[in-house]
Amino acid sequence: MEIKAYDKLPKEAKDIRQEVFIDEQGFKNEFDDIDNTAIHLVCYDKEKPIGTARIFYDEELKGYHFGRIAVIKSYRGKGIGRELLNFAEKIVKEKGGSSLSLSAQERVSGFYLKQGYEKQGEPYLDEYCPHIFMTKNL
Repeated sequence: MEIKAYDKLPKEAKDIRQEVFIDEQGFKNEFDDIDNTAIHLVCYDKEKPIGTARIFYDEELKGYHFGRIAVIKSYRGKGIGRELLNFAEKIVKEKGGSSLSLSAQERVSGFYLKQGYEKQGEPYLDEYCPHIFMTKNL
């Protein structure tokens, strides 16, 4: 497997997010202006795109934020999410960042806890889905 970083939202990332967040999970507001400035990660199995995520500098938080992590159904449970997260952390460190934050769907927050992230505050709704803000010092 290989992960590549892009300065613009590539079609592969858009297609995976469409499939996972809109078609499977029913989110309506998947794409936003952050896509125009984020670093987009795409994980490939040979040449097949199988997972994606994005990183951006959040001016309000004065730090880097990780999000929109999505892996196509047939590749879930194979460590792709962890690989994307590790790659994102490496990029943030290279850019001089010392922490990474994210907004996790509460049902998958255990995955991030295992990766060293800590819950911050109380759960909240994003669209209709419970989320929790989490951070990790790098």
